[in-house]
Amino acid sequence: MATIIQKNGMKSLSNGAVNHLVMDQYLMKDPVQAQMKTEDQLQLQTMQAQNSIVEQCVKESEEPEPEIDIVINNVVCSFSVRCHLNLRQIALNGINVEYRREHGMVTMKLRKPYTTASIWSSGKITCTGATSEDESHIAARRFARRLQKLGFKTRFANFRIVNVLGTCSMPFSIKINAFSEYHKPQAEYEPELHPGVTFKLKQPKATLKIFSTGSITVTAPCVNDVQQAIEYIYPLVYQFRKERTKEDELLASQKSAQGRKRKVACVDSEDSYEEESEDSCE
Repeated sequence: MATIIQKNGMKSLSNGAVNHLVMDQYLMKDPVQAQMKTEDQLQLQTMQAQNSIVEQCVKESEEPEPEIDIVINNVVCSFSVRCHLNLRQIALNGINVEYRREHGMVTMKLRKPYTTASIWSSGKITCTGATSEDESHIAARRFARRLQKLGFKTRFANFRIVNVLGTCSMPFSIKINAFSEYHKPQAEYEPELHPGVTFKLKQPKATLKIFSTGSITVTAPCVNDVQQAIEYIYPLVYQFRKERTKEDELLASQKSAQGRKRKVACVDSEDSYEEESEDSCE
């Protein structure tokens, strides 16, 4: 094989290939050029990584946000009738009433809307069981009207919403141990006392009970505060999400079914005598 040096300064090997050792020697003589090439490669890699991150963020933003249904389970209100009430007279002549002498009050129930009122002799009344603020107001006025039909000079006044209880279910399970550790000033978790994390908010004023199954109960002064509390807590629990197991899904479905059965049973347990008596009074 000829060993004549070619014009480009490279010798041909015995197998006909080109000897690249000479080129490596040229590169070793110019380290600045080699460093520039490595820097260009690093810049290219960082640009590719940034582009991939941007594409991932765009894909996540394009995904539709899950819809979470907030169910209002109980609305507590209070009002006054501005007159003294004879509890014994209400217990003897009223409909669907129960005289609780040990507590010094009378409980009265309505069928539509399904609510319960606690009546004190001072004229102060609290109403529970409504599922909206409008239903609570309607029930309060109906209780006042019933007392008026019993012969009391009632005047409906000082109505206000005291407390609202709402529940919702996240589409994922929650790592409550890690969540409580990360948000320790606001979150309290005592598994020996309660299976959920107690999370307190100052603005809006609300108290949340967060469970590992993804269900959350909210107690707040009004319905708007319940919604704002759910909107506030969603991105916080989303960071500690995990996929639901079959046991979690079964438990969540059983709880929702039990709640519906309990509500239907309470409504069906009321006697139709109440409606007949209301028609006769009218």
